[in-house]
Formats: sequence, structure tokens, C-alpha cells
Amino acid sequence: MSDVAAVENLVKKHNLLKQEIAKVVIGQEAVINEILLAIYSGGHALLIGVPGLAKTLMVNTIAKALGLDFKRIQFTPDLMPSDILGSEILDANRNFKFLKGPIFANIILADEINRTPPKTQAALLEAMQERAVTVSGTQYALTPPYFVLATQNPIEQEGTYPLPEAQLDRFMFAIELDYPSFQEEVAVVKATTNNETHTVKALFSAEEIVAIQSLVRRVPVADNVIEYAVKLVSKTRPNTEAAPEVVNEYVAWGAGPRASQNLILAAKAHAVINGKFSPDIEDVKAVSNGILRHRVLKNYKADAEGLSITQIINKLL
Repeated sequence: MSDVAAVENLVKKHNLLKQEIAKVVIGQEAVINEILLAIYSGGHALLIGVPGLAKTLMVNTIAKALGLDFKRIQFTPDLMPSDILGSEILDANRNFKFLKGPIFANIILADEINRTPPKTQAALLEAMQERAVTVSGTQYALTPPYFVLATQNPIEQEGTYPLPEAQLDRFMFAIELDYPSFQEEVAVVKATTNNETHTVKALFSAEEIVAIQSLVRRVPVADNVIEYAVKLVSKTRPNTEAAPEVVNEYVAWGAGPRASQNLILAAKAHAVINGKFSPDIEDVKAVSNGILRHRVLKNYKADAEGLSITQIINKLL
């Protein structure tokens, strides 16, 4: 299949996929779109939202519709690295045998990742970056596609271990979930308080997702679009040549080069699902909030004046 035909095929299947997910998940279209963009680009995503907004249901439904193997890990303060990676045991013949942990799946839902100590959070890092885990000196490769979706509750911060900046940077997208609208909430209550059940059909396979990730990387990008993305990221760095007044005044720390890479990758995926064969500046703008939100750190002055990161990013756009 040529790349042009592959793009057209993906547009059709992407729209069918959204219809399939909508059977179970009502509303949250923008959130689902960003999760799918991360999957098509081969990145990971961090979901930030209060409890009860169907984060787990959403991830589970997306995994089923994509035909991928899904595991959920509930992060707690007493969780050990071996609980997620797996461990070696002595079998009946007195040989060491490796028992794989829940991290060996295509989609991992890391529920409330900030509830577990840094040692266990770090165990996830190698898996996210290297697509492999090392146990007792032996490296085990993870089966592609491999995708970590972590959730964080933004309201209760007692007894949590906030993710360090270096670890946040590994997530391609930080996605904020908001409360549903009145109509959506009515529809949710109607759909979940009767005895109807909806089954989700698998529309893709693991091989197809890997092929889509490869297709997205092959999409050509004009130099002016890459320059726009790099300029946008360099504007977030305070006290540098490119930084505007709003950044110097309200930002403590800007985004690194990984943000520029992710902006272009996500813009390619955004272009492809909209039937375009090359991304333009509008595609970069469309994905910039999700890519930059967790990489730009505001200072105490922004906090004091009630200015959010999203407002700062929108000013830059």
C-alpha cells in the first residue's frame, strides 16, 4: 500500500474508531483525540483529572478498540518495583525462572502514578524510554506497540510524590480532563444506570498500530513548520533571546528540545488523521497545549496572580 493510500485508510479507520469508543465513553472528544495522537506518534500520555471522570474506562475502551493488550497498575505507597516489573523465582528443577509483571502489555494504565515512591516511579522510566526492562542484570524487551498512560489526581496532594521534571518530560502529552457538560452528564447517567451493555469491536491489530507509527514518522515536514515549532519552544525559556515579556515575568523554567521533537511528531499525526499529507503551522498550534503544558513551569508570581500555564501558552501562540 502506498503512503497516500495508507493515510486515506487511516482517516477512515480513525473515524470508525471514534464511533466505536463513543458507544462506551460519552463526550471527552478532545481528550480521546489527544490519547490517539500519542498512540499514533508512539508517545506516552499523562491524564490529569479529578476522580470519577472515567479515565480507566476510557483507556480500557481505547485498548479494546485498538485490539491491544491492556493492563492496569494501581500505584500505592507500598508498591515495589518488582510488583510491576516481575521477579525471578526458583522453579521445581531449582532453576531461576522470570515471572513477568503487569508492565508486559501493549497499553499500561499507571493509575495515580504520584502516589508511589520515586523508586517505583523510576522503574517505569526504563520501560517508557528504552521499551525494555532490566531484572537481575537481564534485559527483557517489551512487545511493540508500547504505551504508558498515567493518571494523576490534581486535588489531593497529601502523601503524594510529585513526578520530577525529568520524568514528566518523558510523557509526550499532558491531557487535562474536565467535568462533562450538563447534556453529557445526563447522557452518562442514562447510559450507566440501565442494564444495557455495549461491546467494543477491535478495529486494529498491534501490527497495524506499529505500521501507523512508522507512517507518521515518514510524513514530510516543511522547514518553516519545524522552525515555527522550535521558535515556539524557545519562547518558553525565560531570560533567553527569544523569550517575550510574559515568559520572563511568569515562567520559572521552559521546555527542552524534547518538546520540539514531540511538537513535530504530534503535528504529523494530527495532519494525517485530518487527511493531510504534510503538517502546517495550524497542526503545530493544535497540539501545542498538550505538549507544552507539563514542560513549562510557572513561578510564584503567576500563582499569586492566578495565571495558568494554558493562558501563558495561549499568549505565546
